[in-house]
Amino acid sequence: MKSSYSFRKLLIALIAVLLTNGLIAGKQPNFIFFITDDMYPYQMNFMPEGEGQNYTPNMDRLANEGTIMRQQYVSSTVCTPSRYSCMTGRYASRAQDPGFVGETERMGQSHVQWNTFADPTREKTIAHRLREVGYRTGFVGKDHVILTPGRKHIGLSADINDPEIKAAMKQNKSASKAAFKRAGFEFVERVNHNNPDFNGSRTLAVHNQDWITEGALDFLQKDDERPFFLYFATTIPHGPTTPERSWQADRRITPYGWLDKAPNVQPDADSIARRAKEHNVEGTETIIWIDDALGALINKLGSIGKLDNTVIIFFNDHGQSAKGSVYQGGAHNPSIIWRKGGWPVGNESQAIVSNIDFVPTMLDMAGAEAPDNVDGVSFLPVLKNKKKSVRDSLYFEMGYTRAVMKDGMKYIALRYPPTIANMTRAERQAALDHMNDNLRERRRPVHTEDPMQPFGHLMAIPGGHDAEQGAVKAYPNYYDADQFYDLNRDSAERNNVFSNPEYKKKIAELKALLDSHLDTMPGEFPL
Repeated sequence: MKSSYSFRKLLIALIAVLLTNGLIAGKQPNFIFFITDDMYPYQMNFMPEGEGQNYTPNMDRLANEGTIMRQQYVSSTVCTPSRYSCMTGRYASRAQDPGFVGETERMGQSHVQWNTFADPTREKTIAHRLREVGYRTGFVGKDHVILTPGRKHIGLSADINDPEIKAAMKQNKSASKAAFKRAGFEFVERVNHNNPDFNGSRTLAVHNQDWITEGALDFLQKDDERPFFLYFATTIPHGPTTPERSWQADRRITPYGWLDKAPNVQPDADSIARRAKEHNVEGTETIIWIDDALGALINKLGSIGKLDNTVIIFFNDHGQSAKGSVYQGGAHNPSIIWRKGGWPVGNESQAIVSNIDFVPTMLDMAGAEAPDNVDGVSFLPVLKNKKKSVRDSLYFEMGYTRAVMKDGMKYIALRYPPTIANMTRAERQAALDHMNDNLRERRRPVHTEDPMQPFGHLMAIPGGHDAEQGAVKAYPNYYDADQFYDLNRDSAERNNVFSNPEYKKKIAELKALLDSHLDTMPGEFPL
């Protein structure tokens, strides 16, 4: 009798441990992939640059209870290719979008920028793969990654009351939904095809986080016993950043017109302003808005009894300090992997991981194997504290640059294909005029009028594309064809030691490593 009682006590204790210190045993976990847009390190309390500077209790909860992947990187550092890698587990240069494939064939060199769309008719996303093992899948928020045929262009000056514009908005909404359905998502709502200034009329070019969150809560509320995967993509804190077009904007405005009634799922703008003032963080209201969205999801999971068996991945799409480059300010981008009770590895991990690793890691958690055409590797063994690391190097690709990092050293190669290097003055002028016209239309500053300025890393635009200006101005060796940095001594990448004989052996090792990666990638990239 006594032994039976002891056994029952042991069983109850074991169940309690499973429920409070990990995922529910024998059940596939739910996933929320929460991806923000263009956050800076100073906007996150879990980053040294932002510690204590933000009022983000929900984000702080994830950081305190989950595992911060301190050495998380992205392989490409603008929206589309980063999201492509998160969606597919593959390097962005492998994108099967016919436009991108055709450009690679014409140039002889792949050119990774906002052109690496995932074509769901030619390749599978994480949604496809999780559905194959029993998951229901949902998408809300910013797209900027799935190939969407059938969309009509709507300019910033468009009149939303024009019947043709109304019809175009309706068609665009249907096209986005259909694209995500093809991409493996059963539930598709509140899709922002792009950033507000590229979605259509300026009249509607504002952020509406509440509208996105409402769609996510509808997905979570569905009466369905299957495990779920929710891809939740904010449009913020990406521009426009002025309060009247961001957190103070009318919550009835959507990319497809005005709602009859504003969503009521997050605290309103007055509450955001009040809390910013109370906590002495005025100027960070957009970050509070993001945190409120995260809190709404966590609260909903708790109320429907799903929080205990949900993994939340909190991730910003890329580093913002050197966007459009493979420098640390663009590529280094820590994430949080949360589950109730935490992970055996503890609150932080220094294991090197990449955004291509999210897909195989989630599949591993779901009890499925990643297919051979996925470039990433699962870092679940790191979270379980069974391995210290799962990779010893990283590969990066962005625009006309390629790079590798190993042992605290980074080699960067900058190469322009002949079609770019030999552009005429007239061709350079046309490229510059096109960008500057777009900047003026969006009421942004023009960076140069000189067509003979050198090209940037990201785009063949004299003086560099608008998105890469931070990197253009911050890195003294930006235009060097070959760059080598000892990050152990020079984490800011200010001293290019490529010609330093002290590093000759290591440079040769990393060049060989980069060459081995390039051998497996589409197109040519001469070293």
